[in-house]
Amino acid sequence: MSVTVRVPTTLRTLTGGASEVALEGATVGEVLTALEAAHPGFKSRLLDDDGGLRRFVNLYVADDDVRFRDGLDTPVAEGETVSIIPAVAGGC
Repeated sequence: MSVTVRVPTTLRTLTGGASEVALEGATVGEVLTALEAAHPGFKSRLLDDDGGLRRFVNLYVADDDVRFRDGLDTPVAEGETVSIIPAVAGGC
């Protein structure tokens, strides 16, 4: 099933500048595996050594943070959008 992945500006060098890519996958994990196969370098930036989502990376399916759903096992419906959102920190 085809889904759209929105890529933040900081990772677009991996996609040749594309802000969105279409991939196949029924879960977030499958989509990330397809993303890595099509555009190598994503997994090391998104996942830690244990295969979990890095603390400073947020993934959303539609408007839902996958951390509050089923993590990488979160289902992704046909035509859905997965957004990669880097965490922003700062302060005074």
